[in-house]
Amino acid sequence: MEDVSNYVRISNHLAGELDIRSALRAVSGEIEKIIAYDHLDVCLIDQDGLWNTSYEVGLRTSWSSSRSLVADSPVRHILKGKTDTMLTGDALTDHRYVFPGSVSEPMVKHGLRSRINVAMKVFGRTAGALNFSLRQPDYYNETHIPLAQNLADILAPYFFALRANETAKKEAVERTKIAVQQEGLRLGALRLTDALERERQRIGMDLHDQTLADLTRIARDLRPGLTLDETSKLRGEVQVCIQQLRRVIETSVPSILELFGFEEAVRSHFETVRGPAQKITLLFEDTTRGGMSDLGDTERIALFRICQEAINNSLKHAGASQLNVSIDLSDDRRVRVRIRDNGRFGDEGRSRQSGLQHMRTRAKLIGANFKIDTSSGSTITVLLPRSKHEETVR
Repeated sequence: MEDVSNYVRISNHLAGELDIRSALRAVSGEIEKIIAYDHLDVCLIDQDGLWNTSYEVGLRTSWSSSRSLVADSPVRHILKGKTDTMLTGDALTDHRYVFPGSVSEPMVKHGLRSRINVAMKVFGRTAGALNFSLRQPDYYNETHIPLAQNLADILAPYFFALRANETAKKEAVERTKIAVQQEGLRLGALRLTDALERERQRIGMDLHDQTLADLTRIARDLRPGLTLDETSKLRGEVQVCIQQLRRVIETSVPSILELFGFEEAVRSHFETVRGPAQKITLLFEDTTRGGMSDLGDTERIALFRICQEAINNSLKHAGASQLNVSIDLSDDRRVRVRIRDNGRFGDEGRSRQSGLQHMRTRAKLIGANFKIDTSSGSTITVLLPRSKHEETVR
């Protein structure tokens, strides 16, 4: 019963934070009620898979001051997917943790002997490790592993989403710097900053409006003397909240796009947002012979986001029975994406207009032309500039 309430409070604290360091500090007190520690850190693998970045509370060490190679990490076996857990009574004499070239100086300096480490997984893949350390030797045992794993399962999807948002922001800022240097697009840089802030706010609103509301309801149901059935029901509801967090990730990070390609990502989004009572079919056609895969990440993700928003608009407002997504090359060999539906296009208010403006902004950020035709249903056309793809799409 006490564990369930701690997990609920951890989830509540997470829902109010929008960066990793603040989120870890916010939940550190509740985590310590479950597993004691002198040092707690979250180690996340960078996109290249070669480096990792650490975020820590309890003690300030060199682990969080700079990135380090996965191969040199004391928890490299977890980060490389060789094991999901590591446990030691004395890390200072354990060759898994201290070995030639290892980044183990913080353990030696602060005398961190007892350690328990568990994998943080997202979409079935190891994204990092959750690490507990104590100066007292031989403190942790096998009973601590499921507790640590439960905490990792709660933290992993949320921290993965925050990390992806931070990475996207850094990449976008770098792209903006290059654009400003090359083209003097001061106004473009401002629009990019605004778009990133809106995206950040959208993630926060999704978490607050959906997950936090459910967790608040669960917290109200917590009371002394719950029966086993009632406790089991609450645990199930907490798991539902974890799934909701994973769905937020799927809308904020197009992982399916990276893993399975553009068509599968579009189809997956369509099936996710289509209501059970909606009788609408999706037809997808790509005649570019792999042209989408040859585009840069920036262009491909932006086009996917535009398709997402167009699909959302069609399902929410158009009342259409058919939705077509087509990709081809224009006469001058430019990639062209069209999203058409056979529904109605009226003044649906602020929601639809906001969606259209969001698509226009996405197109502008990659230098693409954006056009909408509402003479018969609605047809959205996005045409990439030649400079974005002429060397990759033939």
